[in-house]
Amino acid sequence: MRKRRAKKRVLLPDPKFNDQLVTRFVNMMMLDGKKSTAFKVFYDALDIVESRKQEDDEKTSLEIWKDALSNVMPQVEVRSKRIGGATFQIPIQIRPDRKVSMAIKWLISYSRKRNEKTMAQKLAGEVIAAAKEEGAAVKKRMDVHKMADANKAFSHFNR
Repeated sequence: MRKRRAKKRVLLPDPKFNDQLVTRFVNMMMLDGKKSTAFKVFYDALDIVESRKQEDDEKTSLEIWKDALSNVMPQVEVRSKRIGGATFQIPIQIRPDRKVSMAIKWLISYSRKRNEKTMAQKLAGEVIAAAKEEGAAVKKRMDVHKMADANKAFSHFNR
């Protein structure tokens, strides 16, 4: 590369939970630079999660959201590599920051595709489903893992 690698910017923690991961999630959910709207949607979704959770569960809505995020995080992915005229799908371990980014991206995109009325309800539904290890985002992670497992014969090309 000709230029230096860009510096990682430090994210400010969110105002309610004082958590940088929440800010990262909201930044990826934000449309047209409307951050306050994105924060409102996120906090409303967590309020819905709080109201829908079972009484025997002593976790907070933020912990349920973090569990959902960790359930969506993939461990391996396949990368295309051209070797001798043929293209192989090679399974590769994912670095930690990319795991989080992929999980956030999938959770948001599959929330947007749900059939509830508001975005807060859609996000809350997907978070609750992911926390129970079901839902479209968890299915996407399973599909990625299956693809990597099916192509593990080509893992020796990983160099």
